Amino acid sequence: MLLFRGNIWDRGLSPEQLQKVVSDWMAWFEGLKEQGKCTGGHPLEREGKLVSGKQGRNVADGPFAESKEAIGGYFYLQVADENEAIEIAKQCPGLEYGAVVEVRPVADVCSIKQRAEEFSVGQLAGATA
Repeated sequence: MLLFRGNIWDRGLSPEQLQKVVSDWMAWFEGLKEQGKCTGGHPLEREGKLVSGKQGRNVADGPFAESKEAIGGYFYLQVADENEAIEIAKQCPGLEYGAVVEVRPVADVCSIKQRAEEFSVGQLAGATA
């Protein structure tokens, strides 16, 4: 998965630069889809909610609009390995203007679930010993 970090990198662009980067980005996305390497992706709204605390008791506005850590959107890729995803990320039209692309593998199983299952198996093995 490619995660596009930051949501203010485009603020200093001229109208011509902005039109070019949007056009280049869409051509990049459509090309990846046509090659079967990208199965989808979407921009994310700048605002949302952060839910935290026990039983989701804390709900706050976020992510913060000026945050360099905010995720602006994503592409879901079907590629052979991380290196191929990195090569695709290097083609991001926004990089020239300060965009940041994070490459993250998508796990087959939630790591917390896997740990819990391993713990359960360990408990069963200990109970039968």
